[in-house]
Amino acid sequence: MSGNKELSNLYKLQDPTKQYPRPKFKHQPQGVPGLDRKMQPLADHGETSYKGSGRLPNRKALVTGGDSGIGRAAAIAFAREGADVAINYLPSEEGDAQEVIALIEKEGRKAIAIPGDISSEAFCKQMVKRAHKALGGLDILACVAGKQHAVEKIADVTTQQLEQTYRVNVFALFWTVKAALPLMPPGGSIITTASIQATHPSPSLLDYAPTKAAILAFTRALARQVAEDGIRVNCVAPGPVWTPLQTSGGQPDKKIPAFGSETPMKRPGQPVEMSPLYVLLASQESSYVTGEVYGATGGLEVG
Repeated sequence: MSGNKELSNLYKLQDPTKQYPRPKFKHQPQGVPGLDRKMQPLADHGETSYKGSGRLPNRKALVTGGDSGIGRAAAIAFAREGADVAINYLPSEEGDAQEVIALIEKEGRKAIAIPGDISSEAFCKQMVKRAHKALGGLDILACVAGKQHAVEKIADVTTQQLEQTYRVNVFALFWTVKAALPLMPPGGSIITTASIQATHPSPSLLDYAPTKAAILAFTRALARQVAEDGIRVNCVAPGPVWTPLQTSGGQPDKKIPAFGSETPMKRPGQPVEMSPLYVLLASQESSYVTGEVYGATGGLEVG
């Protein structure tokens, strides 16, 4: 549990439309992959706002994309709830990742750093084995890492970009889950990460949106396949969330100043607003929930 005894803004009754920054934001293009520390304003991943309540006692979690954005928020929340956590990230994201490692260790939990590129099948297998060995088990797998690069015209989507987007978003999910399942005990939980793009695709995300639709189908099919083994599989489908994925090419730069304004709440979500869903789906509290998709979109429809 977190040592912070003060009630954070995350738990005070308040108007959710005004809880976090609203557009207009600055133009702030970053190279790929983006870094959290360069976001303006900085995103809230729960560093000081998320409080744990012992919902994941001594659980063993692997989070892909755990250095930044939604993955960072999930990793922090898992640790605050009592889990040991391994995070995967690209080597160029080491600075962000070490901040997360320090936050996990501050909670008295084991933190394992596993840098590497999940577009490699061999690395995905190695990552799962390393996490399982270092944590002393594996009962939570949160696949959050993703690749998103906006391109205005189909003519400008290269075969290289198409293949890389599918390798990171779909193939890596398949490889990682395939390696993890034989190591997970009954009661284990797999959480995938789709997007509102799966059902309401933006024209500039012609390669990314179909990968998120594939994740929905994969989640529902796998959930039925492994239910009798006592493994649950569910999905979180965010709407626009303030992460480096957006400012490093995930959105056209011209759209960043108004990012999130299209939602009924008139703002983007913050990563910490996604983490309670990951915690719920990882915990035994959701023992009768599998094959489901949980949206967090600021009021936009997922289905």
